[in-house]
Amino acid sequence: MYPFFLDFISGAVGSQILLLSLAIILCAAVLEDVTTIIVGVLAADGLIAVPVALFSLYAGVILGDIGLYSLGRLARTHPRLARYVDHDLIAPFRAWLASRYVLTVFSARFIPGSRLPTYTASGFFRSRFSIFALTILAAISVWTTALFSAAYWFGSISSKWLVHARWGLALLLLAVLFLVARHNIKMYRAKKSEL
Repeated sequence: MYPFFLDFISGAVGSQILLLSLAIILCAAVLEDVTTIIVGVLAADGLIAVPVALFSLYAGVILGDIGLYSLGRLARTHPRLARYVDHDLIAPFRAWLASRYVLTVFSARFIPGSRLPTYTASGFFRSRFSIFALTILAAISVWTTALFSAAYWFGSISSKWLVHARWGLALLLLAVLFLVARHNIKMYRAKKSEL
């Protein structure tokens, strides 16, 4: 799947800036971290202007997050799912989310696998969209900028000594980060279940 994103974005590099920007927005809405890393390395190579890259990444990530929120709102209108909105089993989660809403939405950006349930639950429970939007803007400005900067740095130092192998190394690093995060989540859940 990742080579598709690389080919899609790289193919747009030689095209007009609008097409390139739209390709980045589309890819970032679907798979933001991989797109951010690819775009960061391409920017380090001088194939994409940094302002265009960052603007497109921010727009795509925001679009994807608002899409998840909207999916939750849409799910609420489905008759089979709507009956769970006020269900007794959901009430504790709903109350917990409401009491820690900003922190939960903000931290979901940094914890792998937590954005989908958190952002769709936000829409499902009709949490205030303005608070949701401001919180994701703050989280995106931290996470996407940091990830882009790391990829840009990696791209600039690796361009001379790794050449083409750096793409594989970048994807390997992303996989290692994912596996470490997954392991940490499993350890946390195991420790929590012991209590």
